[in-house]
Parts: sequence; structure tokens; C-alpha cells
Amino acid sequence: MSRLRCAILDDYFKLALDIADWQKLSDRLDVTVFSDAFGSEQAAASALADFDIICAMRERTAFPKSLFESLPKLKLLLTSGMRNAAIDMEAAKARGIVIGGTQYSRDPTAPLTMGLILELTRGIGRENARMHAGEPWQTFAGVEIEGMTLGIVGLGKLGSKMAGIAKAFGMNVIAWSPNLTPEKCAAAGVGYATKEELFAKADIITIHVVLSERSRGLVGAADLARMKPTAFLVNTARGPIVDEQALLEALQQRKIAGAGIDVFAAEPLPVDHPFRKLDNLVLTPHLGYATKDGLRIHYGQMVEAIDAFTGGRELPRKLA
Repeated sequence: MSRLRCAILDDYFKLALDIADWQKLSDRLDVTVFSDAFGSEQAAASALADFDIICAMRERTAFPKSLFESLPKLKLLLTSGMRNAAIDMEAAKARGIVIGGTQYSRDPTAPLTMGLILELTRGIGRENARMHAGEPWQTFAGVEIEGMTLGIVGLGKLGSKMAGIAKAFGMNVIAWSPNLTPEKCAAAGVGYATKEELFAKADIITIHVVLSERSRGLVGAADLARMKPTAFLVNTARGPIVDEQALLEALQQRKIAGAGIDVFAAEPLPVDHPFRKLDNLVLTPHLGYATKDGLRIHYGQMVEAIDAFTGGRELPRKLA
């Protein structure tokens, strides 16, 4: 096989080449790393037109049908994770493009979620910034989460992990999702609530459902209106699950105490986005899964997949 061109996309941390053994592919592969987001489909099409293999990091770059039509040489598309809502799988299949994924050993999103909860309730980052800026002493009186009620939207693997962490902090936990039953809640050791009950009763609400057409906009203005004025919302799942305009208005009008958001409808979050101007909103740039440990696994498995593909073998984790 002649040498192939491989593009590694959205390597924001500039770690991809150092964290996996790409050298084992050097006899057949020329690798180019793109550290910054393309910003538009047109820019992506122009930059990627001559590549045979693309390694995508989650949904950072979308691959709709129109982009696939602009990539005539593409043979293999690898994504971190075993699902990617930003890839048009049917369009890829129609063009004979092989899609492969990678697996996690564990998911670090639940600890980040608790970090956002602690920041909202204890102001650790806020007070750290003040101390470094030379401010004399404390100004933020926090609130205690022990005894609070955490409402979890989605009690799958990640939601259940979050429930365990919350209980270790002395929180009461209730949960809801469209398919959740009281029996499943009992098995996980948490209380069952209807959607209306969860948003009305919880002191902190955290989102842990997969983005799909059914979950898009799952949390809307009516749900936010049910929340206590002292309650917080945390979203480390996907931005479009929460109606961003409704959340913006609730925060601007201080109808809820605050929110911690790691995910957004548009990523990277535009620098002029009104979210950035709110003092009752803690923002992180989609850090949920982004650890060196996890990236080492993702890029390592991408190398493994390319080695199999260029050697004429079946991909170890083929999606389409």
C-alpha cells in the first residue's frame, strides 16, 4: 500500500503525537495534526480534502453528508468514543468510508461534575483568583451540600457513578429520565421522582443523558421555572440537552442561584457569547472526558485501528 495521509483533528492540548506510539505507523503514514478548530465546514473541507484517514476527537468537528462529499480520498474515519452524534453514519457508509471508535477504561466526567458543584457552592476558584489578585481575605460565604438533594437526569452508568459520589458527600439523591423506573432507582439506591418533582425538589440538578433527537431540548424553560431560586443546574453531558436561551434568561433574571456548564451548543464557545458575562455561571471548556489518561487510551486505540486497517485486518472497534 502506498503512503497514506492521516489528519488528527482538534488536538487542543497538543498531546496526540506524544501520548501514543505513532512511530509504529511511520513506514506507511504521514501524519498532520490540526490543533485548532476549523471554524466552518468550508474550512474543514479545504484543509482535509487530500487526507485518506481522519482521527476525530468526539464531536469537536462535525461530519455531515456535505462534508463527506468534499473529501474524495477519505477511506477511514476514527472517532474517540463508541458513538459520535456529529457524524452522518449513513452518508459515510454510502461512500464506503469505514468508521471506527475507541473505548474508555473509565469516565472522569462524574468527578468533574462534583468539582463544578463544589465551585458553585464553595467558590473555590473564585476565591483562589481573588487571593492571587492580591485581595486581602474572603468575601464568599458558601453553602453546605451535605443534606442537600441532588436531582440526576439520567441514571445510566455515569448517572449512577454520580449518585455514589453525591451520597459519599452526604447528599440525598433522586433521579428521573424518560425510561427510568422506580425499580431501577431502588436498585441504584436512589429515590425516584417525576420530571416535575425532580426540578421542584432538587437543590442541585445534574444532567447525564446521551444527546439524541429525543433528548435535544429535554430541559426547557418550564423545567427551569420549577427550580428553587436557591438551586443550581450542572450540565456535563451535551449542550443541546438544555435550552441555552432559557438558561441564559433564568440566570440573567436570577431565577435560579447559578449553573455550572461544561458543554455548549456551539463549541468552542464563541468569545462574545453572553454566558461569558454572567457572574452566577461557572464555565469550563468541555473538560469532562479530557484527561491525559483518557486521551492516551483514545489515541493509542486509534493507532491500533490504523495499523489493522493498513494491514488489511478488521478494525478492533468498527462502528460502520
